[in-house]
Parts: sequence; C-alpha cells; structure tokens
Amino acid sequence: MNHIHTERDGAVGIIAIARGEHFNSLDVATARDLRKAGLGYARDRAIRAVVLRGINGVFCSGADLKYVRAGGDTADLSYLTPAGADSTGGGFGEPFKQILEYLHSTISEIKRAPKPFIAAVDGIAAAGGFGLAMACDLVVASERASFEWAYSKTGLTGAESSTFFLPRLVGLRRAMELVLLNPRLDAKRALEMGLVNAVYPAARFEEETMAMARRLAAGPTHAYAAAKALINQAAGVDRLDHHLDRELESLARSAESADFAEGITAFFARQAPGFKGR
Repeated sequence: MNHIHTERDGAVGIIAIARGEHFNSLDVATARDLRKAGLGYARDRAIRAVVLRGINGVFCSGADLKYVRAGGDTADLSYLTPAGADSTGGGFGEPFKQILEYLHSTISEIKRAPKPFIAAVDGIAAAGGFGLAMACDLVVASERASFEWAYSKTGLTGAESSTFFLPRLVGLRRAMELVLLNPRLDAKRALEMGLVNAVYPAARFEEETMAMARRLAAGPTHAYAAAKALINQAAGVDRLDHHLDRELESLARSAESADFAEGITAFFARQAPGFKGR
C-alpha cells in the first residue's frame, strides 16, 4: 500500500504522509515513496509551490520504531543493498540506514528545488518528522501542533537534517537546549523560537495554508528560485549533503549501541529507560 498521497491544486502540489495508524511514521517503503513524490514535484515545472503535510492531526513521528525493532523487511532492505551482501545486518542500524537514505535524498531535493516547499504541521512533528519540517523553506503550524527533538528518548543522535538546521534557525545555545533537554514545544513557543513562520487556528489551518501556497504559486517563481538558492548559499546549505551523510553514519552507529537497545525496549514498555552511556 502506498502511504504517500499526492494531489494538485492548480500550480500547488500537495504531498501527504498517510500512515495514520502508525502516527505517520516512516518505514522504508513509505520513505521511498516520499522521495519519489518529492522528486517529482521538485522537478515538475507546472508545480510552482509544494505543501508537505500529514493526515489525521499528525505531521510525522519519524522512523517507524516498531518496523526498526522487527529488523525491517527483507524485500525493502535488499533494494539498496549491494548484490551478494547481507541485507539484514543483524542489528538496528541497517533499517535506519535504508530509511535515511531515502529521507535524506528527499531533504536534499527540497533544498535544491527551484520552488518553495511549505511544511504544514498539524499535530506532532517529532524526530525525523521534526527534521523534515525544518528542512522545508517555510513552516506553518496549527494551534494544536507540537515539535519535539525526541531522538534522545531512545538514545539516538539525530538525523534528517535536524542537527544541520537547528543551530541555523535558533542559535547554538537554544539548539543545545532542544537536543539535550528535549522539551516538547507547542506552536506558540515554536513561533517565538523561530522554528515556524505562522500559527493558525486548527479550524482554519488548511484554508490558511493553501492561501499561502497559492500566493507563492502565483508569484515570480523564477525570482523566488534564485533568491532561495542565494539564501541557501549564504547559510552554507551547500554543505548539507555532506552533513546528511555524517548524520546517517552517526545515527546508524548509535542504533547499534546498548543504550538504543535499552531505549527502544523502554519505549515500547512505556517506561523510563536506564541508559548507561554506552
């Protein structure tokens, strides 16, 4: 089943993560389909602005930890594994690697796309969902939205561009606060910190989001594309791909640690983890 839904509203492309029974978390197949949708709209000249959203009052909760705990799906994992190599890997790192290969490629396309991408966050954006939202050019939130780093809950290091964009968006000290103390931010606090551009009442959220997207799609998109490229260059986004590779390597290593094994067990047992720092 394809859990990424796409539609067009004139020159606006809409991508919806539709895996509501799993809080819009991403397994390999869903991450692959998200990349396909993002790549398609990024390069479609008829699409002049893109909205990325979730369904059922959730934006995205990141990688599917249940899928990771189960070791992934052999058919999924073999897709990016060299011929003759073992796709299972024997640990938690391999499923994460495969998911992140697709997600990081999606994020790279979003930043290179000659058009604005808007993250429409209604409900929780956590871990990979947080990073995916931060990678978009604009972020709008409903009043019931919340944002959480969340990686440290299970002993992970962070990925999906989050360690790249956080210090650029909120500054080094605030970035450390979000990473080390892991507060859950409501929409108002996220706006105050500069993580989002606007907050709308839940009842008007879709209307206001689409009004912004249509305004952008009707604008001077050639000039927008050039300005986006210049701003990204000024912010050092030309180093993003290198950083994404480092994030993937670091998170995969942390997923093989004793702390992550403890963290994921505690997560599903709904109890506090007993991390040992190893």
